[in-house]
Amino acid sequence: MNQTLRIMNKKTIIWIVVLGVLAITVVWGIGRYNAIISAEENVNTAWSQVENQYQRRADLIPNLVETVKGYAAHESETLQGVIAARAKATQVVVDPTNATAEQLAAFQAAQGELSQALGRLMAISENYPDLKANQNFGALQSQLEGTENRITVARNNFNEVARQFNTLIRRFPTNLIANAMNAEKRPYFEANEGAEQAPQVQF
Repeated sequence: MNQTLRIMNKKTIIWIVVLGVLAITVVWGIGRYNAIISAEENVNTAWSQVENQYQRRADLIPNLVETVKGYAAHESETLQGVIAARAKATQVVVDPTNATAEQLAAFQAAQGELSQALGRLMAISENYPDLKANQNFGALQSQLEGTENRITVARNNFNEVARQFNTLIRRFPTNLIANAMNAEKRPYFEANEGAEQAPQVQF
């Protein structure tokens, strides 16, 4: 009888240990799953901020072009270049949930072309004192400068949260949960080169 009780007690202990390990594993798995979801949401939110700042810049351009046109209408090539670059940049759309490095590179290239076009537009203002003295032009320049700075901040923030997400899903054993979720590495913005420098805004 005592022998039977001892065997039953051992089995009970084994089952308790097994169930305890399973419970800990499940709780850990849920915690890692939620951590990945939260990190993914941070990436998506950061991307929304990037898009918002680029859209803000795009929204400033029509008024800027019209203001310049009023003083330098014959600079049509430069003005058309800005309009065309803006149209191209606004057509390149990236879905942050499944973005590839190639898609982000295309987005960055299009925005870089717009930065270059804006830089040329700003440069011609030096040849038109009346344009530089125009209050509306000055206000638009100031807004553009502020937006370019916010774009840089938003891009840097996106790169940081994307790096955190990528590190999270690659670390063992969290990568086991990430693989089960089909979580993919997120691309980064490349370091600025000449095409991606903010246009110089001078007063």
